[in-house]
Amino acid sequence: MTLAERLVQAMARIPAQDLLTGDGVEPHEVTGPSTAAAVLVPVTDRAEPGVILTQRTDTLRNHAGQVAFPGGRADPGDIDLVATALREAEEEIGLPPRAVTVVGLADRYRTVTGFEVTPVLGVIPPDLPLTAAEAEVAALFEVPLSFLLDPAHHHRVSAPWRGRTRHFYEILWNDRRIWGATAAMIVNLSRRLQWAA
Repeated sequence: MTLAERLVQAMARIPAQDLLTGDGVEPHEVTGPSTAAAVLVPVTDRAEPGVILTQRTDTLRNHAGQVAFPGGRADPGDIDLVATALREAEEEIGLPPRAVTVVGLADRYRTVTGFEVTPVLGVIPPDLPLTAAEAEVAALFEVPLSFLLDPAHHHRVSAPWRGRTRHFYEILWNDRRIWGATAAMIVNLSRRLQWAA
């Protein structure tokens, strides 16, 4: 069975736990309609699969400096959210869309900044020569899929935000801090996939 086939089967399972739907923003704090966005969750097809993540530059308007999946807002020319995720991954990390075997859509997540993000799970060949777009991506790195999906690495933390305490997840990998929406989407994938290496 291929990695893509394993992931398709795992995506079809009913989650073992409730899924996270958003950043915990109160309804009165939502300031308008959400903006459709998509990210690619690029899983490397190797004996020990990994996931490619980006470190965003400090100059971006939204989520500056954070670890993220490649992705962004939907453009009018995108035929669907899969096209959005593939286009953004090509723009941000030089990943050719033809190199991605799309597994399917994961569970949507609403960010505190008003984005309704749909993760697109895809399998890519290992060791592709990827190139970070300097204006958006400060660094690329790969984290083992089994590490990301292990609930033991999902830490629930809190911090003050706009006069109240906000709770969120973080995942620490070497010197990287994966938190906020990206960590929440990983937690959802963990609950959905119930992955065993």
